[in-house]
Amino acid sequence: METARAKELVGSERSRVQQLIEQVAGGGRDDRIAANQSGDMFDSAQPLTEEGTDEAVLAGLQDRLVALTRAEERIDAGSYGYSIRSGLPISDERLEADPAAELTIEEARDAG
Repeated sequence: METARAKELVGSERSRVQQLIEQVAGGGRDDRIAANQSGDMFDSAQPLTEEGTDEAVLAGLQDRLVALTRAEERIDAGSYGYSIRSGLPISDERLEADPAAELTIEEARDAG
């Protein structure tokens, strides 16, 4: 895969993930505000449960950002598109689907 295309894919995915983080974080703030509201009909447990789910989603998104940073480092080092385990090429189709892919499809399947 060409370096320019790799940078475009990783940058686009980084932007998408950052937008999702902002959305999830904003929803968490709304949940905390709602949990502190008074009223007879409000179930304060629901927003708190949703907040726990949001935190799990946020953690996954943060992990995704870290993976994208590693991908950017591999682009700079000239090793992007090659498995970090075996050094075998990762198909362009896989990189298009997951710009942060670190393993070939076969390696990922074996690891999972």
